[in-house]
Amino acid sequence: MPGTTFHRTPRLLGRGSWPEARRIADILRKETIGGALLLAAALAALVWANSPWAPVYAELRAIRIGPAALHLDLDLATWAADGLLAIFFFVAGLELKREFVAGDLRDVRRAAVPVAAAFGGVIVPALLYLAVAAGAGAARGWAIPTATDIAFALAVLAVIGRFLPAALRTFLLTLAVVDDLIAIVIIAVFYTGHLSVLPLLGAGVPLAVFAVLVRRRVRAWWLLLPLAFVTWALVHASGVHATVAGVLLALAVPVLRSGREGGPEAGPGPAEHFEHRFRPISAGVAVPVFAFFSAGVTVGGIGGLAQTLTDPVAVGIVVGLLAGKPIGIMAATWLVARFTRATLDDGLAWIDMAGLSVLAGIGFTVSLLIGELAFGPGGGAEDRVKIAVLTGSLAAALVATVILRLRARVYRRIHQAESLDLSNSR
Repeated sequence: MPGTTFHRTPRLLGRGSWPEARRIADILRKETIGGALLLAAALAALVWANSPWAPVYAELRAIRIGPAALHLDLDLATWAADGLLAIFFFVAGLELKREFVAGDLRDVRRAAVPVAAAFGGVIVPALLYLAVAAGAGAARGWAIPTATDIAFALAVLAVIGRFLPAALRTFLLTLAVVDDLIAIVIIAVFYTGHLSVLPLLGAGVPLAVFAVLVRRRVRAWWLLLPLAFVTWALVHASGVHATVAGVLLALAVPVLRSGREGGPEAGPGPAEHFEHRFRPISAGVAVPVFAFFSAGVTVGGIGGLAQTLTDPVAVGIVVGLLAGKPIGIMAATWLVARFTRATLDDGLAWIDMAGLSVLAGIGFTVSLLIGELAFGPGGGAEDRVKIAVLTGSLAAALVATVILRLRARVYRRIHQAESLDLSNSR
C-alpha cells in the first residue's frame, strides 16, 4: 500500500543469491569428494602405523629430498605440511577474497552471523583448552582445537544430510572460510619461531611480479608457478610458516574482471579461474597426502589409548573440539540474533544449528598442523596431540551424525509430504 513502510526481519541462515548458490554447490561437490579421500588417507596411515610394518611408514615419512643449499632439504612429512598445505591455503585465500569482494559476504548484515560464529568457535575452545592444559605447561597448544576441517565436515554432512536444507551447508562452508582466515593469522602471529627479515622482504619481489602478471590476465603456468615457488621458498626461509605464502599469493589475485564492477554478475575473474584449477588439486591431492603423513600414530591398544586420553593436553583438545566449538558457535549466533532481532530462516530450527555447530568440531587437517607447530616433531606430545585430534574429531562427527540424522528424517517427511501434495494438485 502507498505510504506503508515494511520492515523486513533479518534472517539467520537465509538463502543467498542464485549465482552464489550455484558457485557454492560446485565447491561443496569438490570438497565432499576431497573429504572422502581425506578419510581414506587418514585411515590408511592409522592402519599402517599400527601394523607390523610401522617402521616402514616411519622411514617413508623421514625420506629427505630437496636442495640443502636453499634450506629445502626436507623430509616428506615436512614437504606435505609446508608445501602441499600451501596449496590448500592458496585455495582458502581465493575463496576468502571471493566471498568478501564479490560473494554474499560483501553484505555486512549477511556476513555478521558466520563471522561472529567463527570467532566464537575459536575463542571458546581456546579458553577451555587453557583451563584444562595450561597448568600442565602445555599452553602453547591453545590453538589446536580452534580449527574446522571443511572437507571432513562436508563429507560427513553429505552422507547424513541429503534432505537437510542447503542453507546449512552454505553456512558451514562460509563459517569454515572465516575459520581458515583466523587460522592463517594464528599461524603467522603465534607460531613463527624465528623471523629472518631479509628473506621475508625478498619474498615481496616475486610476489609483486606475480600480482602484476595476474592483474594483466597472464595465466601461463610456466611463468606464474616459478614465481609462486620462489615466494613460497623465501617465506619458508624467513621463519614464517610457508603456508602463509599461499594466502599472500591468493590475496594478490584479483576477483573481478579488469574494467568490470559489481558482484557475481560481473562474470568470473582470475580468482575464480585459479580456484577452479587448484581446488581439485587441494582437495584431491594436497590435503589427503598431508593427512596420510600426519595421521599415522601408534595408538598402543585400548590401554594405551585410555592412558593418552587422560593427559591434560589430550583432554583439553577433545573438550575444545567436542564442547568448545558448539558452545562458541551457538553462543555467538544467539548473541547476533539477540542484538539484531534476527530469526532463523523459515523451516529451520535451533536444533539444526546445534547439530551444525557440533559438526564444526571436526578439526582434523589444520588442528594436526597447529599441533606440529606447537609441540614440534617427535616426542610424546606430538603423538598425544594426534590421538586427541583424531578422537575429538571422530566424537564430534558421531554426535553431529545423531543430531542431524534425526533432523534429516524430519525434513525427509516434509519433502515427501510436499511432493505428494504437488502430485495431487496436478
